[in-house]
Amino acid sequence: MADPKGFLNHGREVATSRPVEERLKDWNEVHVPGSLLPIISKQAGRCMDCGIPFCHNGCPLGNLVPEWNDYAYRGDWAAASERLHATNNFPEFTGRLCPAPCESACVLGINQPPVTIKNVEVSIIDKAWEAGDVAPRIPERLSGKTVAVVGSGPAGLAAAQQLTRAGHTVAVYERADRIGGLLRYGIPEFKMEKRHINRRIEQMRAEGTKFRTGIEIGRDMPASALRKRYDAVVLAVGATTPRDLPVPGRDLKGIHQAMEYLPLANKVQEGDYVTPPISAEGKHVVVIGGGDTGADCVGTAHRQGAASVTQLEIMPRPGEERDPASQPWPTFPMLYKVTSAHEEGGERVYSVSTTRFEGDEDGHVQWLHLTEVEFVDGRPTPKPGTERKIPAQLVTLAMGFTGTDRANGLVEQFGLELDERGNIARDADFRTNVPGVFVAGDAGRGQSLIVWAIAEGRSAARGCDRFLTGASDLPAPIRPTDRALAV
Repeated sequence: MADPKGFLNHGREVATSRPVEERLKDWNEVHVPGSLLPIISKQAGRCMDCGIPFCHNGCPLGNLVPEWNDYAYRGDWAAASERLHATNNFPEFTGRLCPAPCESACVLGINQPPVTIKNVEVSIIDKAWEAGDVAPRIPERLSGKTVAVVGSGPAGLAAAQQLTRAGHTVAVYERADRIGGLLRYGIPEFKMEKRHINRRIEQMRAEGTKFRTGIEIGRDMPASALRKRYDAVVLAVGATTPRDLPVPGRDLKGIHQAMEYLPLANKVQEGDYVTPPISAEGKHVVVIGGGDTGADCVGTAHRQGAASVTQLEIMPRPGEERDPASQPWPTFPMLYKVTSAHEEGGERVYSVSTTRFEGDEDGHVQWLHLTEVEFVDGRPTPKPGTERKIPAQLVTLAMGFTGTDRANGLVEQFGLELDERGNIARDADFRTNVPGVFVAGDAGRGQSLIVWAIAEGRSAARGCDRFLTGASDLPAPIRPTDRALAV
């Protein structure tokens, strides 16, 4: 363990954020650079000798949290990085984007604020990059086998890196113009600057992974051509079909899916546009959906100079503390969360449902009509007399995703079977019904967390490696049926 009395002597301290008025003027990450290092040793030292580290089970990756906490406490950053990378290919991603179910499972969290696991993690990896401790791991020998990975989000990148390190020749196919999937175009710059992706992609290139952008399998290249060219295929295409809102006025101009809106803001940061084709500047913005994607829309609208931002959620407002009866430790509780975007302003409205949109004579949305709801037998029921309208000149729909994109023909061309939820079906080795074709991440699991995506990519890589060679030394954090404490 680290400091035997650390959790008694030190309280929880988290990363310092830049002032709101400062960070709204740029797209840089919201935390003060380097603010963690002066406090991180004490925070890592709060990790107690709990006997059974439930943080392991709370994290789908099985991160060795007490071990790298101990190394961070002692200032052995190289050893901490080695332990961190033993289970996680991309800790700089998870350290910035994961909701930290490990902290919800922290034993200290039973009656005290939990260890700042996420902050320790990102400090270790940032220090490792700075010190040059993150180097390409080039395989000693090649297997002669080839693998195509379709999709370059966290699941696809994790699978590709593991398979490359196993000695296979791997090519990653991405339909967008840049590598990264939702990491690149779904996550705003202020949550994770894209230099972190670029740096990791260069490491993977040095290891031997090939990347092919602007190619959509099923549309630009048929599935048959991919199967003919490669010995195995790993599908990590995500769950990109957005949930829609079929109410009157939905076809008005100015109503967009979140993943129509967010990528354009990122493309401005990439230099593709001077100003985004869809902008919140000077507009009354309404974000429908109270999750992380909705918060990303809120923060983006603030930076674009919105006149006002309102976020709507059909569910009641969650509590601020864990309910021991319904959400006992060490499960991952649904709590009221204030993200950096919410700190920057705007209004959050709970227990409401959109009934219709109203537009002007040019067909552009101007008003959103809503009503309060209460849940009766598990269903949201409108409350009479609560109807009202709010100004809405830009509306983003951030209500989640319903499954893999079926429009490009990929599912049909491969001949893939789907499960009862509409995801691509797979077995314990992440194999689909098609020999040599594997699936990882949201495409097989459904919409989930980045830690699940990386864990699935690593596990699918092991299954694929076994298929190609008959055995595998690659680790497999999970099985498709696993349900960690995070769920």
